[in-house]
Amino acid sequence: MKVVKGDFDFIKNQKEINVEFVYDNMKLFKKNLTNDEYVKERYADLEAKGKGKGKAWKKSWVASRELIYAPKFLELMNRDLYKKQGISFEENLSGAKYTLIVETVWVYPGWNAAVMRQPAKVTTLIKFVETANRDNVLLEITSKNAPGNRFGGTFSNEDRLGEGYAKTGKTLSKLIMKKVF
Repeated sequence: MKVVKGDFDFIKNQKEINVEFVYDNMKLFKKNLTNDEYVKERYADLEAKGKGKGKAWKKSWVASRELIYAPKFLELMNRDLYKKQGISFEENLSGAKYTLIVETVWVYPGWNAAVMRQPAKVTTLIKFVETANRDNVLLEITSKNAPGNRFGGTFSNEDRLGEGYAKTGKTLSKLIMKKVF
């Protein structure tokens, strides 16, 4: 993680920080496919292997953002920060003074072929803004290639990517603990 601009001072006396996840401009693989391009390719691939496989995958690909990525990130953010410092990071806290925006810039889902595997990689742009004035960016951090893998491995791209978001949350939490407390 690299601090691009700003500092951590505003976090010190906070009890809650709103969190939003943005996937609008996400790119995938070395080819920098857009999400739509990737979904179209993967869907066609899976449908060619069996009717309905592409449709099932597409549903899980979209749902994984809400069911895997965000919860994994938040779980590891809150593990230390909430337990040790009483700061809660949650979605939909419209009354929170500050909002953490986690914008996914690039992902590589990795792969698992049983005897060999490649971890996922997640690159994000992390911004802390005033909830009432989003143009006021208090802190901006880049996180590049957070590795996503699970002990014992997983054959699910979504699970591997979820571990990349977990790693991002864990690393950000440690950085905040170091800089603020």
